[in-house]
Amino acid sequence: MAEPEEAPAVPPTDYGGDERSGYFVAGGLLVFLGWGLGVFVNLALHYFAPAAGFHFAGMWFSPTMGSYAWAALGFGLVTGAVGVGLFLVARATPRGRLVLPGVDY
Repeated sequence: MAEPEEAPAVPPTDYGGDERSGYFVAGGLLVFLGWGLGVFVNLALHYFAPAAGFHFAGMWFSPTMGSYAWAALGFGLVTGAVGVGLFLVARATPRGRLVLPGVDY
C-alpha cells in the first residue's frame, strides 16, 4: 500500500492580510451587543417604563427589574468584558500572518 502524499489538497495561500482585524471586529461586536444592548438598552427600557409597564418587541417591561432583566444585565456585562479582552488580545498580537506554535509552514 502506498502512503498518501502529505500535502494539502489546496495549497495554502497568503493573502497578506492581518488577522488582528478579526479580533477587533469580534471585540467591537461583543461590546456593542453586551454593553450596548444587554446593559444600556435593558436599563433604559426599565427606567423609562411607565408604572403600568408596556410591551416592546414581544417582551413585557415594567419599572422593576425581574430575574430575566438581571440575567440579561449580567450576560451583557460579561459579554462586553469578553469584547474588551478581545481588543486587548488584538493589541498584543503581532502584526502580520497568524503563525500557530508547533506548525511547520
